[in-house]
Amino acid sequence: MDQREEQEFAEYFAARREAVRRMAYMMCGDWHRADDLAQTAFISLHRHWRKVRDKGALDAYVRRTLSRAVIDESRRPWRREKFTDVLPDRPAGGSVEDGIATRQTLVAGLREVPPKQRAVLVLRFLEGLDVAGVAEVMKCSEGTVKSQSARGLEALREALGGQLDDLRSTS
Repeated sequence: MDQREEQEFAEYFAARREAVRRMAYMMCGDWHRADDLAQTAFISLHRHWRKVRDKGALDAYVRRTLSRAVIDESRRPWRREKFTDVLPDRPAGGSVEDGIATRQTLVAGLREVPPKQRAVLVLRFLEGLDVAGVAEVMKCSEGTVKSQSARGLEALREALGGQLDDLRSTS
């Protein structure tokens, strides 16, 4: 890449780094993995920067790359982790603010949702994309997005159980 293209990429990276990292976190539920996944998406974008014709579609390209990376990462055998009900270093008492508790509840529930459904839920409800936008990012039909959304919401409701009322009361 020439100097001008490097500068364009650096500006885009600086502007979107935190948003992509947050989206990755909502998809995987772990800040360290989110950093790795965001880095993977930006490396892919940097590698293909010259081939991108429409610079207005960069966000869509990064979303697509990120969602594919999350799904691919979940398929790797060393990433199949077993979650336990009790964590040894959980914060004590009720000193945690309601917003943080709600976010932790949501992220914990999202961890229970299968990766493809989780990606659809994050893109659809947290990133604010419509069904057609999610279908474009995930390279699937709108019907698939709708069915994955429905199944993902059902899995999230099941994972949250009684905590679902807590989420409703804070919004």
